[in-house]
Amino acid sequence: MDVIRLANGNLLVPEYVVSADGQFLGDAYVEIGPDHAEYSRLAADAVSEQEDEDRRTRWREGDESLRTEFLDFLARHGADGGWHDDNR
Repeated sequence: MDVIRLANGNLLVPEYVVSADGQFLGDAYVEIGPDHAEYSRLAADAVSEQEDEDRRTRWREGDESLRTEFLDFLARHGADGGWHDDNR
């Protein structure tokens, strides 16, 4: 997850929640403004909303062949991937 610069100048910054035992619980974006103590540091590497969307589009397009291969695999072997076949 990257820091994203919004059109209004604020930043969307990824934030992660980890349990006391170190287990990852989730992630989200929080919006911060120029008055935030970390704004300058985070803004230096921020991408625009358009750059973020362009990158996501490239990932989806680049992953299409992998997705097709995966769907073909599922069609041939089922959801369990053939792990329970006695003919292995």
